Amino acid sequence: MVATAATSAFFPITSSPDSSGSKSKKFGNGSTNLGGISKPSASSGGLQVRANAQAPPKINGTAVVMTPVEGFKDEDAVSPPPPRTFINQLPDWSMLLAAITTIFLAAEKQWMMLDWKPRRSDMLIDPFGIGRIVQDGLVFRQNFSIRSYEIGADGTASVETLMNHLQETAINHCKSAGLLGDGFGATPGMCKKNLIWVVTRMQVVVDRYPTWGDVVQVDTWVSASGKNGMRRDWLVSNSKTGEVLTRATSVWVMMNKLTRRLSKIPEEVRGEIQPHFMDCDPIVAEDSRKLVKLDDSTAEYVRKGLTPRWSDLDVNQHVNNVKYIGWILESTPLPIVENHELCSMTLEYRRECGKDSVLQSLTAVSDANVGDMVNMGEIECQHLLRLEEGSEIVRGRTQWRPKNAERFGKKGRIPAQSA
Repeated sequence: MVATAATSAFFPITSSPDSSGSKSKKFGNGSTNLGGISKPSASSGGLQVRANAQAPPKINGTAVVMTPVEGFKDEDAVSPPPPRTFINQLPDWSMLLAAITTIFLAAEKQWMMLDWKPRRSDMLIDPFGIGRIVQDGLVFRQNFSIRSYEIGADGTASVETLMNHLQETAINHCKSAGLLGDGFGATPGMCKKNLIWVVTRMQVVVDRYPTWGDVVQVDTWVSASGKNGMRRDWLVSNSKTGEVLTRATSVWVMMNKLTRRLSKIPEEVRGEIQPHFMDCDPIVAEDSRKLVKLDDSTAEYVRKGLTPRWSDLDVNQHVNNVKYIGWILESTPLPIVENHELCSMTLEYRRECGKDSVLQSLTAVSDANVGDMVNMGEIECQHLLRLEEGSEIVRGRTQWRPKNAERFGKKGRIPAQSA
């Protein structure tokens, strides 16, 4: 409408002199009736309705009153359609505003549901990952949070939990150092020759057991052990206080995965692992006392019919060495377990067992009788895990201290390289 008014202001339209007698106009050789509009008859005496009458135009739903333009006669003009302007081509703003409001309300609800409160330092759980190499690339460090399902009746982590942490850091150390081939803990050179690592001896000293929610820091490193062995040490401490919790040392040798026989370390493999060796003493002084071989006449407690489950096997198809510890403790007298806690153990692994093995656990308590076990101080036990037909699996010795007793053992630390 605005455009029409502006046009008429600059180009006034006047009626043709002969338009009063006839409402037809000549164009070329023909005649055309503009818009098919007929002049009302004077004799009709009634209301005449135009055939092409249009409804009043609207812009954004508002009726627009058409003002006659000077120079036009109402009966001669054809009502133009509403002009196409930017305003009347826009969407309904109320619908767009409602959609935006809905989105913002939903986002605000989700934002308020999030807990942005800072956690307490003692609630810190698993900011860990796989761990990292420290101390000149020779020590691997990894943190673990003690879970609720890893603690026992005493409210402290079980010895099996601690042993699993040691085993996990050993594997992750190999992975982080780039020594992990296709096998489980085996280097690329070992994989070529079907070799795997097996543990032959382990000593563990527990100064204090962590509790639920504690975050423990596990450091591990490797050293040479003779010509064909490797020693791996661990130091477990409280990540917050630095208190030493556990110290452990172990000796590993190679075994052929196909023949199940021990093997020397090939030169190719030695070249892979030797750059990662530390030249240092064991974190735990070696207990050189010979482990006693028990039999039916010397064992005081025997637990028979122990069988491995499928979940007890590792990827090398033999029973995980941590499982042996649980079986050894099966024959430990209940008064000792209830009133004492395991503070150290020495294990010698003699042979492996598979999924079809049936085992027996034998225990002898040194210099004690059942009646005195509750009130005794430290107790030492001898252990043997064997197959039913008599073959030895593990020999062991454990020491137990009264629960809540004052912690013993010297403070450990990561050793420095020997000069």
